[in-house]
Amino acid sequence: MLTEEKNMQPSEKYETTSADETFELGKKFGSEAVAGSVYALDGDLGAGKTVFAKGFAEGLGITENVCSPTFTILQIYEGGRLELYHYDAYRIEDPSEMEEIGYTDYFYGDGTCLVEWPGNISEFLPDHYTMICIVRDPEKGFDNRKITVTRI
Repeated sequence: MLTEEKNMQPSEKYETTSADETFELGKKFGSEAVAGSVYALDGDLGAGKTVFAKGFAEGLGITENVCSPTFTILQIYEGGRLELYHYDAYRIEDPSEMEEIGYTDYFYGDGTCLVEWPGNISEFLPDHYTMICIVRDPEKGFDNRKITVTRI
């Protein structure tokens, strides 16, 4: 998890009790996304990042099946009101890999970016982005998630 955040705004807090609710929350954020926006999606393995990403894509009007781009690092989805540039930085060992894939074209482009595992590339995140932290809460149930959204 990213711990040193700059220019943090007050957080919005959500609780979802099912994968469907996490999907719907992602859809809400996707429907509100604007060109040039970057969303950093943080959470442990199995926290629900990909479920959120699928909802986000649907909120953009993307009908293509969305999956986590773990091995490709970047997956581009077209066909919605904005292009979605979906990053998975889990396997990035050297941050310079971001330069190799031309991250600036996407972070500062006409679409919107969704970045899973943003802690691995924190030095490349723009000055302003939305941090979405998803944490499982197994005491409340297997599918219960606490989701904190902070605009940076």
